[in-house]
Amino acid sequence: MLVDPANLTAADHLDAAREMAASNRPFLAYLLAKEAARLTADPATAAAIRVAFSTRT
Repeated sequence: MLVDPANLTAADHLDAAREMAASNRPFLAYLLAKEAARLTADPATAAAIRVAFSTRT
């Protein structure tokens, strides 16, 4: 089943980032986390997402 990327939420991106990190794909995890942070309304939560994945690049 295909999914329209425009319909993905911050949580979807964050889940995918965790999967990429677990499968030793740190740059993809970083990119997905960056998009999750962009889609997050709360600045503190967005900053926490960026910090959590910044050391994995």
